Amino acid sequence: MPDKIKVLLVDNHPLVLDGLKALLETYAHIVVVGTAVNPTAGVEEARRSRPHVVLMDINMPQMTGIEAIALFKGQIPDTQILMLSMHDNREYISASVMRGAAGYILKDVPTEEIVLAIERVAAGGSYFSSGVSEVLMAAKLPTSSDSLTPRERNILAELAAGKSNRDIAEILAISPATVETHRKNIKRKLGIATTAGLTRYVMESGISLKESV
Repeated sequence: MPDKIKVLLVDNHPLVLDGLKALLETYAHIVVVGTAVNPTAGVEEARRSRPHVVLMDINMPQMTGIEAIALFKGQIPDTQILMLSMHDNREYISASVMRGAAGYILKDVPTEEIVLAIERVAAGGSYFSSGVSEVLMAAKLPTSSDSLTPRERNILAELAAGKSNRDIAEILAISPATVETHRKNIKRKLGIATTAGLTRYVMESGISLKESV
């Protein structure tokens, strides 16, 4: 994660932009490099300022935030996209992740959680706020993952929910090193190279946390 995280804010409500900017700038390691009231202007600003993270609303006129993900990824592929929404709708979450978003958080979360989400995605991880994680885990894991053990299935679900190795180790009462070993085995078995890829896999198929461990 960079020492200073450059963030671009995209929302069609100027008051929301001003509020978010003021809140985030109270954190010394976060620099708001620009704001935009629509995705087109956001891409232009991103090409100039090269933010590490774009924090973007979903509900915008002319082009939704979900539709804009591909626009940003096509122009500035190294930028991580973090969606900000009032909706914990599975279709919105799934569409965002499948188009390349690294995270999805709800607008009613505390500022500290928004900052945590920015830190996670800037470091190359993913982040989903708690209400989103519950929706994310609503379905069952398909038969294509039958090669995974029950423990691996649980770890896959936690990884897709944005949990770190340390978080998962605490939840399952195992060591972070053991979690990392399971993570590597999961990637090998599923033929997926990245944690973001694992998240997309879960979003496509669904997964239940209610497995025996």
